[in-house]
Amino acid sequence: MRWRGDRAAKGLKKWRQTLIAATKQARRSRIPELAPLADRKIVLDRIAAADVALVLHESAVEPLAEIDVPAEAGEVVLIVGPEGGISEAELADFVAAGARSVRLGSTVLRTSTAGSAAIAVLSAQTRWR
Repeated sequence: MRWRGDRAAKGLKKWRQTLIAATKQARRSRIPELAPLADRKIVLDRIAAADVALVLHESAVEPLAEIDVPAEAGEVVLIVGPEGGISEAELADFVAAGARSVRLGSTVLRTSTAGSAAIAVLSAQTRWR
């Protein structure tokens, strides 16, 4: 998806508001960073620099719940594709940059819920032990 102009500003404003509301609800003392919009090159660079990079993909064999993410891992990059999914070419680029292709389960979730579900799984492995 390409967000430009007013649509980009509205989208980022909505995500910022959601992030602030979630931070308050979770009683966190600091608001997590909301990175600016990124093209594929920027995403590939983030993957390469991350301690752990995971891309949710419906064709993945490895379940996210079985990935061992060390609690002391620094930057963890989680890629959730748009509605309609990540293309095979994008997936190949992400894996070549260092990401692991993983799945949440046997069903495919909408983009709006897949990210939250994946973060819950990662939190159970790293923060909620």
